[in-house]
This record gives sequence, structure tokens and C-alpha cells, in this order.
Amino acid sequence: MANLKTRHPHKPNDREPAAQEIFQDGFARALRQPDAPLPPGLIGPHGKAAVKRFAVYRNNVTVSLINAVAEIFPAIHDLLGETAFNDIARLYLRAEPPRSPLLHRYGETFPAFLNALPALSRYPFLPDLARLERAWLTAFHAADAAPLEPSLLQALPPDTLAERRFAPHPATALIASDYAICTLFTKCRGQQPLDGVQLATPEAVLLSRPGSSVMVHRLSPGEHTFFAMLLDGETLAAAADAAAAAAPSFDLAAAISTLLASGAFISAAAGKSAGRAADDGTKARDRGDTRPAKEAACDISSTI
Repeated sequence: MANLKTRHPHKPNDREPAAQEIFQDGFARALRQPDAPLPPGLIGPHGKAAVKRFAVYRNNVTVSLINAVAEIFPAIHDLLGETAFNDIARLYLRAEPPRSPLLHRYGETFPAFLNALPALSRYPFLPDLARLERAWLTAFHAADAAPLEPSLLQALPPDTLAERRFAPHPATALIASDYAICTLFTKCRGQQPLDGVQLATPEAVLLSRPGSSVMVHRLSPGEHTFFAMLLDGETLAAAADAAAAAAPSFDLAAAISTLLASGAFISAAAGKSAGRAADDGTKARDRGDTRPAKEAACDISSTI
């Protein structure tokens, strides 16, 4: 911190960690609160209290953090407008200051913060859109991993595909909403007009990053169920059955194509069905009932 110094009555030593921690806490609190007093012991280059210098420093920190939040949530920024967004981001900074020196980790609580603001209650789609934007950045910075190769599935015995469980890529995320968050996300980030967007249309989004770029896939209702089940550790057959029950128009071949093209998974391991109780309104099927899903899984080579 240029030209800002702290005055100590004597040289600090290892037996003064508590005093140093108290000063640091006070310094951080003063940075977040514009009406907070100058931290005790903070002086300028001529030994006087650095009131104006600290005010400039505090403003610079605030502006840089507001800009960081805007970069993490560009669609929210565009929809609210710069003035409203900056006011909300400033409130967020005071309530939820960064806890990591890595700014790309900031904003994980921003969707919940938006949801709790009474002033935004008329815009219930904003928190879910913020969840999608935050998940996009998390996917971008996730660990690298080689996605599942279609040839590996082609090499498997067809009658074993139905019982495979798929391990997700570190970047994979599934975001669902009662609102058209994928459409808003795509149009806002592409600087496209929002005319004709039906906000009340439920949309689910699969995020993946098989290479260096994050991929955004809007899913049909059946595909949402299918990928949700796979991400929960269910087998291909169980996921296909649940998707078909949730959406009669579900296309397993198309879903498997998305599974492979997205790079959302890194492996397909053999395993027995979880056999969980059907407590979500669907009925568990016996061996004969799962045969259609298995037959479709056997045709996987024709979809890739």
C-alpha cells in the first residue's frame, strides 16, 4: 500500500500476533464501510493521519471489486443497468467481502444475496441466472481432465452399456430453473436483443468444458432428468427409464449424442443398479421393463 504506514510504539515481534490481527481486522472493516473511521495508527508520509489517502485507497478497492463482480455476472449487469448493478454490488461487498485472494472464486453467494433483496422480488429469474453465470466461471477454472472418448464406449460389450455409471468431468454442472435462464444467458452474453424471450419458460442447462472453452447446452425436460440421474450416480438404464417416464418424447439416442459431444463425463464404469426406492412418483421397473432402455443402449455405436 503506497505511502500508507502504521505507527507502532515499538518494533513488533512474534509475541504480538493478536495486536496485528486486530489491526488487520479493523483495516479490512474500514475498507468495506465508507463511514468507518480511519484505522488507528495509519499515517501518511509526513506523520499525519492519512485520512484522504486512505479514502482514495478504499475507493479504488471498492471500484475494482465492483468491476470484478460485473465481470463474473455480465448478464445480470446488463439486465439491471450499470447504476443499479453497482449499488447492489456495493451492498454485496460489505455483506460478503472476498475470502480468497483469487477473485475468480468470488461471488458464490451472490445468487442467494440477490434472492434475499426485496427490491428484486419482481425479477425472480435473476438469482437463477446468477447461478448459471457463477457456474460458468467455476467450470472455466475447473481442473482439466480428458473427456470420455466415444471409441471407448464402442469397444464395450453392448449388453453391458445399460449398467454403466458415468463419472462427471470436474467442470460439469447442471443448472435448472423455472425461467428461461439459458436464453437470457446466451442473448445477453452475445449482445443480442431480448425481444420475444418468454421468461416463464423453464430451462435446464448442462455446462461442460472438454477443452479450453465452456460449452452451454440447453436440455429438454427429458434430457434434464437423464443427466440429473447420471450425475447422481445412476446407471444408463435407470437414467433412461426416469427420463422416459418424465417426458414421453425423450430421445435416448439424442441424449447419448449430447453426453459424448459435451465431454461432460470422463469414464463409464460397470456397476449394479442402485435399486433405490421410487419415491419421486415413478415406479421401479423389473428386468423385463428395462429391456427397451438396454436395447437402445446397445445401439449407441449408431449415434456417435
